[in-house]
Amino acid sequence: MTHATLTISSKNYSAWSLRGWLMARFAGLPFEEEFRPQDHPEARAELLLMAPSVRVPRLRHGAVDIWDTLALGEYLAECYPEKQLLPQDVAARAHCRSICGEMHSGFSSLRSALPMNLKAYFPNFAVWSRAFSDIERVTEIWRDCLQRYGGPYLFGTARGVADAMYAPVVTRFLTYDVPLDDVCINYCATIMSMPEMQEWLRAAQEEEDDIDELEVEL
Repeated sequence: MTHATLTISSKNYSAWSLRGWLMARFAGLPFEEEFRPQDHPEARAELLLMAPSVRVPRLRHGAVDIWDTLALGEYLAECYPEKQLLPQDVAARAHCRSICGEMHSGFSSLRSALPMNLKAYFPNFAVWSRAFSDIERVTEIWRDCLQRYGGPYLFGTARGVADAMYAPVVTRFLTYDVPLDDVCINYCATIMSMPEMQEWLRAAQEEEDDIDELEVEL
């Protein structure tokens, strides 16, 4: 069996680490975790949104070395087609790639206003006004996909790259008590109830170090 290592940083704060980790778990790829400490310069740059290129998660699978999250998802989808990480239908697959690309390169106001923090909960949080359009766009994507493909995941009954890409947003909405409609509330519950998410959350709770810059003030 080809050896696989997935490099990640903080499970409490790192949205990109969560995305890649979920993709690998959805694929059923056995891998060893390699943890990059939060005080590592590259890890802090990534967590504080100052990195020009995010290099976690990074998958090393035999001779293959991947440090872009979308490329990682594409690779796993090709290696494990039976897991349907990308939709089988051509049109649906193009749609999936479009919304994943939108998350990969956009929503900067949402990221800045609502940093991922799994240990925290801020009821009635006053969301920065510039983040509202990002929140509206994310929930629009969710409603459209769930209606079009029937749920419970964004592209039907199989968990895929799209769900991994949007999972950290689910945690942000819950951390900051963002008001949602019933469709989006149910989708959040579906994502958070996955055994993989529960495993990640437990590990996040065990992290001892906090990053002051990512602890919002009320």
